[in-house]
Amino acid sequence: MTAAVELRDILGKLKRRLRQEYNAGDFTVSQLSVLGHLDRNGPATVTSLAKADGMRPQSMGATIAALEAAGLVTGSPDPSDGRQTVISITPFCREKIAAGRAAKEDWLFRSIKGKLNAAEQEQLACAVLLLKRLVEE
Repeated sequence: MTAAVELRDILGKLKRRLRQEYNAGDFTVSQLSVLGHLDRNGPATVTSLAKADGMRPQSMGATIAALEAAGLVTGSPDPSDGRQTVISITPFCREKIAAGRAAKEDWLFRSIKGKLNAAEQEQLACAVLLLKRLVEE
């Protein structure tokens, strides 16, 4: 295998392993995508969320309704267009996201410390810098 194929494979495995460390619940891919978008980019309209996910606004409305029912998002009138609703994640959702990140980071920290010696930890730190360069635009 080439380095590119091996890297893609191992990053996929790492992503799956991190996902196992914190079970986000019984959410659909669309629901998780919406929560991620709102967390990274802030409040958004249903229309902009639908565009970001490549779906119809009506379908996104159903996704938002399920997230509202779970107490993870809330809607408020758009100050610039009263016909639109701006969707935001709730403080409860922010706590869940923070807990998920903490669980993942804790597992990764423990794994690095427990499975790699000091020299390997330094090599990993160098590899992380190289990976950062790969994704810089």
